[in-house]
Amino acid sequence: MPYGVAVTGLGAYVPERRLTNHDLSQMVETSDEWIVTRTGIRERRVAAPGEGTSHLATRAAREALQHAGLSPEEIGFIILATTTPDLTFPPTACLVQANLGAKRAATLDINAVCSGFLNALVLGAQFVQSGAYRHVLVIGADTLTRIVDYTDRATCILFGDGAGAAVLSRVEDESVGLVDFTLAADGEKAGLVYCPHRSSPAKVLEQLGADPKPYIHQDGRAVFKVAVQGMADAVNTLLDRQGLSAGDLRVIVPHQANLRIMDALAERLGIPSGRVANCIAEYGNTSAATIPLALHKWYHQEGLEKGDYVMFTAFAGGLLWGAALWRWG
Repeated sequence: MPYGVAVTGLGAYVPERRLTNHDLSQMVETSDEWIVTRTGIRERRVAAPGEGTSHLATRAAREALQHAGLSPEEIGFIILATTTPDLTFPPTACLVQANLGAKRAATLDINAVCSGFLNALVLGAQFVQSGAYRHVLVIGADTLTRIVDYTDRATCILFGDGAGAAVLSRVEDESVGLVDFTLAADGEKAGLVYCPHRSSPAKVLEQLGADPKPYIHQDGRAVFKVAVQGMADAVNTLLDRQGLSAGDLRVIVPHQANLRIMDALAERLGIPSGRVANCIAEYGNTSAATIPLALHKWYHQEGLEKGDYVMFTAFAGGLLWGAALWRWG
């Protein structure tokens, strides 16, 4: 018999250092007005030199555990979504497990870039719903500023560092938790957003038409179009399958890449901007961390009640996109 699954704890952490638009204007040809108008971003956070993705993830996870009223030993599985692991191996989730003292937890890293937390949420919820684990900790954490070219104003204005976490717990009420999801990919568009590493094979780079510099590269205009279309299609697919309308949603929590993208998505779905969770102004694009950071902010400022429908949606380099419909419990 499947179980219900509830988000019993939320946590967030961002580094102390702020990188403002004014700061960036001293580094590249840009301005606060130019950045805000095109992205909605006013500042982003930057990890300290000795601060790894595992450290950010651990801080967010500790808050989530405290919020859930659980000890680390009660967690059965830790799923960490990240594109910027501290090591090639072992998984960064193992480092987080050790930091927390979650000795009974299995661990897994997943790299789905900016849709990482969406994928982790879907995966973790199914582990709980099946009865495999009573409590699963899902985390999205990235230190993107370490793979940003600060001479490229098209990308350096976008990205920041941060982490968000959620505890998923088994409950007897089967009506709450993950209602439905859809995940998709189009590898033929991998060259629109990518980041090589120093040992990326020349043949792969040639296949993508890629710049070999180990920094984030993206075709912003092309990404904008597919992002809005992909997320809107994914959300509408779930609404249609469940016999719901956009008006039934308490909030939509999208990947925070660009305010223009979120505004275009809301307009296409017919959802007021006031029901779109938003933290892009203060944090920028933190990849896998954007959705849990936005959810954390919404939960503590606007609140959620049992039975509320929450729609998560994201897109990412891959290309990847998808959505998950959640009934709050």
